[in-house]
Amino acid sequence: MKIAVIGSGLMGRAVIYDLSRAEGVKKVGLFDLNADSANEVAKKYGNEITTAGEIDAADEDGLIHILKEYDACISAVPYKFNEGLTRAAIKSKTHFFDLGGNNDVVHLQFEMNIAAAQADVTVIPDCGLAPGMVSVLAAAGIKEFDKVDSLRIRVGGLPQNPRPPLNYQMVFSAEGLINEYWEPVIILEKGEPKTVNPMSGLEKLEFDGIGELEAFYTSGGTSTLPQTYRGVMDFLDYKTIRYPGHCQIFKPMLEIGLGSRSQIRMGDMVVEPREVFKKVLEKNLTFNEPDLVLVRLTFEGIKDRQPKKLEYEIIDKQDNRSGLTSMMRCTAFPVAIIAWMVCSGKIDKRGVIPQELAVDPQLFITQLKKRNINLIIREVSE
Repeated sequence: MKIAVIGSGLMGRAVIYDLSRAEGVKKVGLFDLNADSANEVAKKYGNEITTAGEIDAADEDGLIHILKEYDACISAVPYKFNEGLTRAAIKSKTHFFDLGGNNDVVHLQFEMNIAAAQADVTVIPDCGLAPGMVSVLAAAGIKEFDKVDSLRIRVGGLPQNPRPPLNYQMVFSAEGLINEYWEPVIILEKGEPKTVNPMSGLEKLEFDGIGELEAFYTSGGTSTLPQTYRGVMDFLDYKTIRYPGHCQIFKPMLEIGLGSRSQIRMGDMVVEPREVFKKVLEKNLTFNEPDLVLVRLTFEGIKDRQPKKLEYEIIDKQDNRSGLTSMMRCTAFPVAIIAWMVCSGKIDKRGVIPQELAVDPQLFITQLKKRNINLIIREVSE
């Protein structure tokens, strides 16, 4: 199988690392607007089957020309490119997967379902960590019940050694972080989708060995889960985990407009507050220190007419041997696994499909374990 990767940033590097070592992969092509960056990443994170080239992710005709040579394409560029990349992949009859993160873009991708099915390709958006891995884990846990009443998903990428005042470091793009904190949040309540405000619903929680943490609503993490499980369960939500105090400090900065795209004039210049805020975050929160990823899914429901509560948990720490952060591993490896599963014939559904309906959860969990991302499953007694 031959797989193309668009984007040589943090997540693209981890995708290249994984696919270049995956069973049955014959060629991995890394493409970026910056050809020098693509070549450098291909040499550092790939191997003898890895090649590199130049492409503008907004150039659909150029993408079609390149993708005709590949069985699948993975987008590791910002979500704004994914609509055009999806069109290019369908036209070139290439399976397509991305890291997602924006509900509006994903909605546009699902409108291409018929075209994808007619082209005999599989398109699965939102295949990162959250959205992404957690959707497949949700499908796995739901199978353990006769009826699920509620599912609470909590995920966070954190520095192992937090620095005040925000106790956070950049573990993925600043644009993605602001989007999570800015866009509306979709949950299920009484079996129906409901919109709630981001950075609301603050709660406390703990992880063994980590200590006390906080979690609050952020956008995108539930992906297609509210629609897939509408009427199936009463309650479903997603919150992002941070160290205590993060929300209290960060939220007011957004409330005064630092996440806005509305331009403002400063003397002779016109600036967009979000662009300025992104640069400030990148400059002041890029520490390149060891990170960790925390995942917890809590299911409550009925099994054999008895109440049951189940927890799925992952505590993953940076792998210094590979040079990959925990966030890179936990975000990029899932999309690489899903692309590999489709190209291997282990997923044969065609069209634009939610991953919770397309991916075999047990095979996926087995593949995570091979990459030393270990899921702990425990039944909780009340």
